[in-house]
Amino acid sequence: MSSLTLTKLESHLWEAANILRGPVDAADFKTYVFPLLFFKRISDVHDEEYDAAMKEFDGDEEAALFPENYGFQVPDGSHWRDARKVAKNVGQALQNALRGIEQANPHTLYGIFGDAQWTNKDRLSDALLRDLIEHFSRISLGNSHAKVDILGQSYEYLIKKFADVTNKKAGEFYTPRSVVRLMVNILDPREGDSIYDPTCGTGGMLLEAIHHVQETRGDVRTLWGKLFGQEKNLTTSAIARMNLFLHGAADFQIVRGDTLRNPAFFLGDSLATFDCVIANPPFSLEKWGDEVWSSDPYGRNFAGMPPAKSGDYAFVQHMIKSMAPKTGRMAVVLPHGALFRMGKEGEIRRKLLGMDLLEAVIGLGPNLFYGTGLAACILVFRQKKTKARKNKVLIVDASKEFKSGRAQNELLPEHVARIHGWVRDYADVEGIARVVTLDDIASNDHNLNIPRYVEPKVTSEVLTVKDAMKRLRESANAAFAAEEKLVGILKREGLLV
Repeated sequence: MSSLTLTKLESHLWEAANILRGPVDAADFKTYVFPLLFFKRISDVHDEEYDAAMKEFDGDEEAALFPENYGFQVPDGSHWRDARKVAKNVGQALQNALRGIEQANPHTLYGIFGDAQWTNKDRLSDALLRDLIEHFSRISLGNSHAKVDILGQSYEYLIKKFADVTNKKAGEFYTPRSVVRLMVNILDPREGDSIYDPTCGTGGMLLEAIHHVQETRGDVRTLWGKLFGQEKNLTTSAIARMNLFLHGAADFQIVRGDTLRNPAFFLGDSLATFDCVIANPPFSLEKWGDEVWSSDPYGRNFAGMPPAKSGDYAFVQHMIKSMAPKTGRMAVVLPHGALFRMGKEGEIRRKLLGMDLLEAVIGLGPNLFYGTGLAACILVFRQKKTKARKNKVLIVDASKEFKSGRAQNELLPEHVARIHGWVRDYADVEGIARVVTLDDIASNDHNLNIPRYVEPKVTSEVLTVKDAMKRLRESANAAFAAEEKLVGILKREGLLV
């Protein structure tokens, strides 16, 4: 059997989703397709590992079955072929197999298949599940046929497809990868850096950090054990773990839980700190946990208590507390309102600016994110600014940098490169970027609204008298035509004699 191409695998996975269409809402496709994909992958790789072990031990099956010969354990009755044999109560067989694998790998795979209702026959009939299993059975997902990079890319393709068909809900789990790339490029993770995303969704930011280290010719193995994420949604956190495994990540921690109420990572009695902290938290989250923050044991209200109905600055303060003391830097996506809203948020902004941690503010274009047409911004913080950047903030208006799309606008690679260049150069660019002192910002009442600092470039147009007269005639003719049309309508309606 030949190796799978990316196009073929992407097409096959999307066809799997289409088998579910009808009985299963599009928003729930990911709940079923991703676990089956991962189940098939584990089973096929296990078969390859078994064959390799049998060859190594000259056909001695007892030796070949030693656990150390396998990446993951697949106990008897929990292999893909076991589920494929079943004709009745297929959902129960699937559920038993998935739970069997989780229990056999408690330190790596516990809970990874999520909480899909496989036994709900109103939604998943035996016939539908058999069709789905047979569909996946037509391709091999072992290492010899589905290379890690191809499998990882197809998984990301599927995540984006699911985001496209569930636009309004997609913002809960998916950040456009071009935005992620911009943020990662700015933070520039290096070999051995620890990387943390407190609202990790499907794991895209952690993956992009791995890709960045690869592209800068670093050894990604130095990241193993240094990738950390927390995600509140059970299905989404499971998808993130599968995503990292399918991209070849060997050691990471993705914890399901509420970051603001119950942070997952500690160093003694304090929050753990990381070299790179990166996130796209839910915009202006209500009911974010203010009831526990008034006496937060981790001191995350150091700049003030955010308003009860907007958690933007709760996430910001949590992330700042999570930056390593010397090497820490962070990038966070926020709604534009976080730049200028007054009251409690204005006071927090004043204190954060006074700490001289904010390095850059980048205003993005509209409709780049799923679930909202609003423009967003990226705030970049650094624990130790260079001497040249102390007491300064770079304000960038990148709101024109996008390609218009029918449903969603998009940052293309050239847009990402330009914006990254402005941030890297940290210099004034007419109509685009301005380096502002903290005194300037203080004189504006600590308001970071971008138009206060970056004025659009004025293009002066010199008209000849002939051109000016031509435009005047055209405008007059248009006005006369509009007046005649209005008169005709009024006469027709009997309002003008």
